[in-house]
Amino acid sequence: MNELQYGQVVKSKAGRDKDKIFVIINIEGEYAYLADGNLRRIEKPKQKKLKHIQPTNHVIHEIKEKLIRDKKVTNVEVRRNLAVYKVNDQS
Repeated sequence: MNELQYGQVVKSKAGRDKDKIFVIINIEGEYAYLADGNLRRIEKPKQKKLKHIQPTNHVIHEIKEKLIRDKKVTNVEVRRNLAVYKVNDQS
């Protein structure tokens, strides 16, 4: 899975947020806009170069479908869905 997509879970490879888990909210050119529902909220996602993120094979389909259909995604949904990946990442 080389192609990034909405709702995909990614890990930051560089910067002060290195090793943090995010979900892709938008992709424009060589940048992805990432949110974690906590520090990086849906209203103000983190702009990150594609080369600085490591994609996973996980896609949060609930969030992906809402983004494709231009429906509102809440920070609670993002936090709840990413919690599983953050717990697994720490072990």
